[in-house]
Amino acid sequence: MTRPSRGRHLIAKALSAVMSVCMLLTVAACAVQDTRTVITVWSWEPSMGKLAQSFEAANPDVHVIVKNTSGYENLNTAIQDGYGQPDVAQIEYFALPQYAVSGQLRDLTDRAQGYANFYTTGTWSSVQLGGRIYGLPMDSGPMAFFYNDSVFRQAGVDPTTIHTWKDYYRAAKKLKKIGVYIDADAGDASFFNAMIWLAGGRPYRTSSDGKTVTVNLKGDTGTKTFIEYWQKMMDEGLINTRLTTWSTGWQNALGNGTVASVLSGAWMPSMLLSDVPGAAGQWRVGTIPTVYGSTANAEIGGSALTMLNTTRKPEAAYRFIEYVCHDAEGIATRVDGGAFPADTSTLESKTFLEKTTIRDSRGIQIPYFGGQQFNKVLAQAAQNVSSGYQYLPFEVYARSDFRATMGKAYKWESANQRRIVAKKRFEAGMTDDDGNPVTVPDDPGPKVSLAGALASWQNDIQEYGVNQGFTIQ
Repeated sequence: MTRPSRGRHLIAKALSAVMSVCMLLTVAACAVQDTRTVITVWSWEPSMGKLAQSFEAANPDVHVIVKNTSGYENLNTAIQDGYGQPDVAQIEYFALPQYAVSGQLRDLTDRAQGYANFYTTGTWSSVQLGGRIYGLPMDSGPMAFFYNDSVFRQAGVDPTTIHTWKDYYRAAKKLKKIGVYIDADAGDASFFNAMIWLAGGRPYRTSSDGKTVTVNLKGDTGTKTFIEYWQKMMDEGLINTRLTTWSTGWQNALGNGTVASVLSGAWMPSMLLSDVPGAAGQWRVGTIPTVYGSTANAEIGGSALTMLNTTRKPEAAYRFIEYVCHDAEGIATRVDGGAFPADTSTLESKTFLEKTTIRDSRGIQIPYFGGQQFNKVLAQAAQNVSSGYQYLPFEVYARSDFRATMGKAYKWESANQRRIVAKKRFEAGMTDDDGNPVTVPDDPGPKVSLAGALASWQNDIQEYGVNQGFTIQ
């Protein structure tokens, strides 16, 4: 074997040294990366990825992994399996008590002391159970009246004069005369509960220890007030019960003006722009009509950031929650992305209140509400939310059961409406799209009322609560 020359030997030695340095640098880099605390966040908030990046820039010792997820099946599965749980989870206010009472959420009371005045009354009360705090409010959904101003005017109605449920009913009657529904509701548990809240209802009570639950849907005055009113609206064909919220048919109806308004949360502006872009300029925002015209309001939707009890990185997890929900920069990022704030500071800021446009997916500012300073209405709505409404500590189940029980009343109304419309077309000698005579569907059978379905829903809720170990009253 020929011995390598000295030059070749020096080159080889130099290359070896370089490789050793590179290896050391690589190891050093890995060591630096490995020292970062990694937390996982489950959320459906569109701006969460951007929030994670800006948080990491200010907190280089933490790496945030964001998983885009909605609903609670994945979270429930992870909890049941005992692994794969996130450190931080976005949870809606209605679902928070269920996870808090079952011991899945970290108690944040000591960390969040003194935050009560930072958030609106409705959102702050929604993150508490038994006087303990289990999350920080992330956004909110005070109810408001979103309406197509041009359609109401065509029916001879000034929508700014609608303050009571009686006003709303009278407007619906006039809209029907020009072939328009005032709203659409095919059975939505979130809407149903919010309207009960709006009517002053308090059908649920949970003891401070979370073990005793009162379910009084059938005897609650506010619940009775709403279902009697809404049953009348459906019986007179003033509400379209055939269109499911967020469906293509629902979007088309809002776009072509055959459904003239939506009673929904303050997060609705960006949703209207996304789902009904062609109606830009025609819509406005008004104060939610109440039973007798009072200013008391309710929440629909809204969520908090919570920390799972299983996390091994509580300090890093809470720092992230603080940044998203309590830091001015984090809040501004979410609001700029279309979220409706839960903090009073943003709700009182001049920039927020005087906003007249909504940013679309292209980044273009659209005057969707015809130049109206819509946030002034929504900010006042947030201030008017009444406290005291309680969700069930198993609300997720109750809402999933809504479709199977209360849904029967909506299905009956929908079938009956279809039959009425088809019968009128048949009697007028009209034909279908293929030129055939219109057929009339079968009679839907005995009427299923909201009050009748309510009894079944309450029984299911009570039975489930007992089976889960609660004392039900």
